[in-house]
Amino acid sequence: MAGLIKAEDIAAVKDRVDIEDVVSEHVTLRRAGAGSLKGLCPFHDEKTPSFTVRPAVGVYHCFGCGQSGDVISFVMELEHLTFTDAVERLAAKAGLELRYEEGERPDREPAGRRMRLVEAHRVAEEFYLERLIGDKGEHARAGRDFLRAKGFNGTHAKHFGVGFAPRSGDALVAHLQAKGFNPDEMTASGLAGQSSRGLYDRFRGRVVWPIRDITGDTVGFGARRIFDDDRIEAKYLNTSETPIYKKTHMLYGLDLAKKTISRERRAVVVEGYTDVMAAHLAGVDNAVATCGTAFGVDHIKSLRRIMRDEAGGTPARVIFTFDGDAAGQKAAMKAFEEDQRWASQSFVAVAKDGMDPCDLRLRHGDEAVKALIDDAVPMFEFAVRTTISGFDLDHAEGRVSAMKAVAPIIAGIRDTTLRPEYVRTVAGWIGVEIEQLNAAVRTAPKGGTARRYENRRATAQRPPEGQQQAQTPTRPDVGTSAAPERPRIPKPDPRDPTIAGERQLLQVMLQYPESLKGTVFEQLRPGDLRAPAHRFILDAAIKAGGPSRVTSIGAWNEAIRSSTDPQLHDVLTELVVRDLPTKLDPTTGRPDERYVGALIQNVQEGALNAAIADALGRLRRLDPSASGYADDSRAASARLFELQTQLNRLREAGMR
Repeated sequence: MAGLIKAEDIAAVKDRVDIEDVVSEHVTLRRAGAGSLKGLCPFHDEKTPSFTVRPAVGVYHCFGCGQSGDVISFVMELEHLTFTDAVERLAAKAGLELRYEEGERPDREPAGRRMRLVEAHRVAEEFYLERLIGDKGEHARAGRDFLRAKGFNGTHAKHFGVGFAPRSGDALVAHLQAKGFNPDEMTASGLAGQSSRGLYDRFRGRVVWPIRDITGDTVGFGARRIFDDDRIEAKYLNTSETPIYKKTHMLYGLDLAKKTISRERRAVVVEGYTDVMAAHLAGVDNAVATCGTAFGVDHIKSLRRIMRDEAGGTPARVIFTFDGDAAGQKAAMKAFEEDQRWASQSFVAVAKDGMDPCDLRLRHGDEAVKALIDDAVPMFEFAVRTTISGFDLDHAEGRVSAMKAVAPIIAGIRDTTLRPEYVRTVAGWIGVEIEQLNAAVRTAPKGGTARRYENRRATAQRPPEGQQQAQTPTRPDVGTSAAPERPRIPKPDPRDPTIAGERQLLQVMLQYPESLKGTVFEQLRPGDLRAPAHRFILDAAIKAGGPSRVTSIGAWNEAIRSSTDPQLHDVLTELVVRDLPTKLDPTTGRPDERYVGALIQNVQEGALNAAIADALGRLRRLDPSASGYADDSRAASARLFELQTQLNRLREAGMR
């Protein structure tokens, strides 16, 4: 497929980039046994190190939070990048030039060109900030006065990079020319326009906010009108679409908020640049805003990836703040239309007096902003209240119409155990009998809101957007929304002694395959293991040629990983990283032969015991009155005797 990074180049990046070097930039690592490094996990708070790296294999695993993967997934998780962006960043670090299927990556400017456009924005940001802070002229003072009226000072402006665009038509153009940028670069970046008279500044006489991508590079600007005689009447003017700026993908403040969003698995979506500033300064530093466009699908994808918005476990949370006016309600209902795309819980926060976070902070202080977020109500509740507010509930006709309008919303509640409580609550809000609303819910039409909630349940069972990229390195840009749902493979239960023995044997297979050469290990088959996950991993090892053909630990593990279901990659990584519960031979650096032999024998015994139980069950289910009972009974008894004989021989051999 055009634009995908060639598989051999991805493999080259993994080979050339040392995972120890990359992780060490963020984590202090110490030696922890043969071939292992350990440090405090960068993905969750902990006091005792549980984050383990095995450089020889090129993987990491945290035994505290369960995060695991290779050098690419480490950069993806820590920097909140897509698979492709992470590979490109590591390739640049290693000095590798990536190749793409059928030419250049379609949505990416050539590296040199992109760097020039980003650099032009960096220079522009510095220029605008200096005009705001250092310019003593009347016009710049108007910019400072605007920010001061919103509750922001010079320190705040520097923190967020807020600046002022001079009113003259070409001040930035002249500055960029002096810095060596040509007309094509200035217009392609969206910083300048071209007219019959020449180049002119795109933003003039406005307060400007730098819009940064998730890595912190400034790629655009948002500009606020502050002069009444501004010829452009639009209150806000934003950078147009450019090779490096796609407004439907951008969230203002995400570069500052991403760490808190990732750590707390909570995001706050506000409506404007000053609202983001106010929220962050009030301590709500996981706030972001869209950039001159409605909150849409691409924004959801970005936040889901950072929040680890997944079904099951502790749910993530996204909170929307809206003004209390009609436009705010309309925006809230539009957000509700996309609510099915989240696996997380969605909430809405609207101040009682309708103020936005910036005005709320200005009038009532930081604690009021925090309280606004803490008091957010479920999106469902807000949607129901907003829906019924349009009906005259003083009359029977209005109540019946309101009941019909909200019934599909209730019918679509994904947690059916909450439905009875919501029915009771909403019936009280509308003023109808509980049984009336129950009947309406039972007969609610499929479609509309109910259909959206059904889709939400389906979406919650799929991997989050972007997960496929991390798990299938040869196809990094393939999405998951249209992929068929794979059966879920349960994780092995380590508390089961039999499962624990299987796990240790697979650890030996992955970490010390040379210890299994010449043993009966290669006679084992996937069906001999009890845990489905272990069966899949053993099957992948058999397909990779088995331990007897291992020449490189890294290649061996990569071969197994590449043919293993992505659901099991975390299990596989843990098997590679976890230390064996036994001492290694100081001479060979391997586990003791008797230990390995005992593990193999335990698995063999487990397989035979399971087969004996099956044979005994079949014998007991035979019907003595059925035709052919005698023959079937003799065959079943013979099979049972054969299996028991094998088990006895195996035990006798192990005692020698």
